[in-house]
Amino acid sequence: MVTPPVVAQRAIQRRNTARGYHFLVLDVLAVLVLAGCGGEAAPAKEAPMFSNPVFAENFPDPGVIRHENTWYAYGTNNAAANVPVLSSPDLVHWTGAGDAMPEVGTWATKGNTWAPEVIAGDGGWLLYYTARSTATDRQCIGVAFSAEPEGPFVDESDRPLICQADEGGSIDASPFTAADGKRYLYWKNDGNAIRQPTYLYGAELRADGRALAGEPKQLLVNDAAWEDHVIEAPQLVEREGTFFLFYSANAFDRDVYAMGYATCDSPLGPCRKAAENPILKTSPAAAGPGHSFLVTTPAGESWLLYHAWPPDAIGSVSPGRQLWLDKVDWVDGKPVVKGPTADPQPLPR
Repeated sequence: MVTPPVVAQRAIQRRNTARGYHFLVLDVLAVLVLAGCGGEAAPAKEAPMFSNPVFAENFPDPGVIRHENTWYAYGTNNAAANVPVLSSPDLVHWTGAGDAMPEVGTWATKGNTWAPEVIAGDGGWLLYYTARSTATDRQCIGVAFSAEPEGPFVDESDRPLICQADEGGSIDASPFTAADGKRYLYWKNDGNAIRQPTYLYGAELRADGRALAGEPKQLLVNDAAWEDHVIEAPQLVEREGTFFLFYSANAFDRDVYAMGYATCDSPLGPCRKAAENPILKTSPAAAGPGHSFLVTTPAGESWLLYHAWPPDAIGSVSPGRQLWLDKVDWVDGKPVVKGPTADPQPLPR
């Protein structure tokens, strides 16, 4: 049995609780009234924006990696560097980081060091690059090693990794590591240099990435009208079990240069070109976009880095081919590039 004093005490507690709720409601109403009488709510924070180009100087043929929250981009040689390298925290704000490979391999001469790409491997970093062979006077592909992504990369071999001299040479090497850990390399024979067809090749690499482990396979050839005399700049990307082979085509120094892709059943094909090619081509903002490199951000977004000429300076040395960045959406399993985009857009996440 509950005694009367306890009953009284509980009644007082209920009254005090109700009174507290009443005062709380009044306080909330007062705040709302004051807000309606001239108080301003805090403005919503706007997402950071950027506009292309993300690097306004000459930086053709970008190859990109991410290491310890920093992005690194490697480009074709300029007057000051065999392999110019940039670094960025966000894919938008880029800073020069010197020459990633101060000396080319002993098999090559300086001055034609093209389209380098880097991948983690062999306990450090491997850089695949194109240079002029002294033995064949053709562009050939070499591989160099560095303990750090900034370099210096050193090619210790006295011969190139790949050199198809009878097919015009070999250029635009692009490495790929599959989900099962196997490594592959993709490149183009420089057939257009000797008026022959150009093929995109693929081959498995040895585990250390320093030599081929299998015979090269021809994956694509320049047989579409928009490609004209050349296809080049391959990059293989795996997404949800499908392999996408991105590439560029046509004359790099004209506004007809553009980018397309093919889907492949495995890292070494067979591959089928997309009906909607090209998926990136000249716009009023940028001419001859291509030699692209697709990256995935920590948030899972797909973004495409590529070079493009200012429409009024095609073929120029300065500003030359500037670095552009545009988002890639996947619609019904197909890549759709929003670009070339000159309007402001949100930073990658």
